[in-house]
Amino acid sequence: TKSPRKGIEPETFRNAATTMIDYVIKYHKEIGNRQAFPDVEPGFMRDLLPSDAPKAGESWEDVYSDIERVVMRGMTHWNAPGFFAYFPTASSFPGLLADILCGGATCIGFSWVASPSCTEMETVMMDWLAKALDLPQCFIHGGHGPGGGVIQGTASESTLITLIAARSKVIRRELSRDPNLSMYDVLSRMVVYTSNCSHSSVEKAGLLAMIEVRKLDAGREGIVTGKTLQEAIDEDKKNNKIPTFVCATLGTTSCCSYDNVDEIGRICEIEDIWLHIDAAYAGAALICPEFRHIANGIQRATSFNFNPHKWLMVNFDCSALCSYLSNSANVDALYLEHETQQTTIDYRHWQIPLGRRYRSLKVWFVLRMVGIDGLQSHIRRGVAEAKYFESLVRKDERFEIVFPVTLGLVCLKLKRLGLNLEENVINEELNRKIQDDRRIHLVPSTVHGIYFLRVATGSVNCSRQALDNCWDVIREMA
Repeated sequence: TKSPRKGIEPETFRNAATTMIDYVIKYHKEIGNRQAFPDVEPGFMRDLLPSDAPKAGESWEDVYSDIERVVMRGMTHWNAPGFFAYFPTASSFPGLLADILCGGATCIGFSWVASPSCTEMETVMMDWLAKALDLPQCFIHGGHGPGGGVIQGTASESTLITLIAARSKVIRRELSRDPNLSMYDVLSRMVVYTSNCSHSSVEKAGLLAMIEVRKLDAGREGIVTGKTLQEAIDEDKKNNKIPTFVCATLGTTSCCSYDNVDEIGRICEIEDIWLHIDAAYAGAALICPEFRHIANGIQRATSFNFNPHKWLMVNFDCSALCSYLSNSANVDALYLEHETQQTTIDYRHWQIPLGRRYRSLKVWFVLRMVGIDGLQSHIRRGVAEAKYFESLVRKDERFEIVFPVTLGLVCLKLKRLGLNLEENVINEELNRKIQDDRRIHLVPSTVHGIYFLRVATGSVNCSRQALDNCWDVIREMA
């Protein structure tokens, strides 16, 4: 029997979609009853699924009945009240509605002609975001200069594509100065600079681009200064290396520290080095005027990236990249050419892959249905939650706050208090007990040799009650 061209009949889809929407609503309503991290071991799903795909299609009812048994059994619930690991992932019903339309429209918007709506919506939404965050005019499509914005999948992609653009720029510059050089002569001398607190994706980008990555000491405070960068550049130039790219971080994953972008930016301007700012987490806070001081010097950056899917209620994936970057990765083929390519944006040139989803729909839905005021309230609530949790920690003399609480991250550790053990050992044991207990989910980190616990607030289901419960568990395990 032939199956319908769309897999199932329209009425079956309508009924299934209604059931699925009801399931998602119930999931979010009752997520407080779910354990943040599941009680499963690696390989658990092999025992739950057949070894081969079914020959004949099964009913929706059969598939639906397996969601709890198979999918949810091993799910880490990122929006559960007991989830305080990493940084929060955004979730909203407007974003989910946009995802339905995105999937239903089956758009692959690699060029303007492939989907004019997809391209132009993204251009306008990136301008909306840039203006909402009060970013420099050079990062706005309708602003001054050649810059603009593009939506990538993750901040890792943004770092890689900007590094590739910087690499291309330096290779062209050096070959024009000395035609006897080969591309590989130049490539072998390039250096990337970043903090030893920066995200692992910076090091990975260096590996993929085949460029040496030099990690700069961020010190006890987790901050790279202009002085530290200048000393590294001077040393490398003496060794005939080519400073190529600096990745500064606003809101490090480990401790939410901020590199001195103004000092770093001044040096990059003088040395003609591409400055990329990774503000994957903290960038969203710029929507609130009172937090914009963390981005002092941003006007000196060549590119700036933040993730609306972390803290702006836009469901994953949506990583906003603003840059002077323009067509740095052009690869044209006859089947991709079109009459308007000289006057329109083809976002395929601004990213690694060719195909791309209609991600800007999520931004449009959220900005229209939540509004700037609603997003500002969401950010401020997350910061207030962190300040509340900080106040709980400071009341217990056994614990100390390791880094200043500036946004939605609290870094804490247990003191020795006379115990004949190293503090790191004590806190590693505390973390192990918390993970084994499973009532809350945290991840630890280390900066400058100090091991500590991280509590990230700001998720859609975070609350004072959830933070009280989190603190009760930590104190009990201590």
